[in-house]
Amino acid sequence: MPKQQRGEATVEQVLDAALRIYAASGEAGLTLGAITGTSAVSSGSIYHHFGSLDGVVTALAMRSLEQLLKELAAALLQTSDARSGIRAVVLAYLNFVQAQPDAARLIHSVTADRVGMDRAREIRDTQEARLTPITLWIHAHQESGELARLSAPLIESLTMGPVVAVVRRWLTVGDVDLAEAARELPDHIWRSVGG
Repeated sequence: MPKQQRGEATVEQVLDAALRIYAASGEAGLTLGAITGTSAVSSGSIYHHFGSLDGVVTALAMRSLEQLLKELAAALLQTSDARSGIRAVVLAYLNFVQAQPDAARLIHSVTADRVGMDRAREIRDTQEARLTPITLWIHAHQESGELARLSAPLIESLTMGPVVAVVRRWLTVGDVDLAEAARELPDHIWRSVGG
């Protein structure tokens, strides 16, 4: 296996191990010793690929966010009208959370919030390929009159804000029924963004 492929495989091996540790022990369990023990990757190799333990956590959060954005964009871009697009994004988000609760817990963690606040522009730039089609979709449906004439960031916030709030509550308190959220949120969100 060429050196670059070995490096990519090592990165994935470390991130997979880190997610398993995070799922079992939370952020406090994410120690260098736990990661080296679980991944069978040396601490030197981890420092080489990630720079630090924080680098591992950041890379893990970024990978999880990228997976989520990929699913949201795919769901959105398969729709033909704005209302079904809003429904598809909401359902894709809720489905991701149910299918990958550990990744979702990490994405919605204080650590991910800190990384997101500290590196918001960098994250946006690295995810531009995933975000640009979403922005173009928003603009196209604003031009057709289906979506409200608000800035794309405001449309995104009005659409995703309620979903994120429900997901955080489901992940932490556990008193939200995601099936109810899937039934109710799309129409309520649509009323706030529809043209």
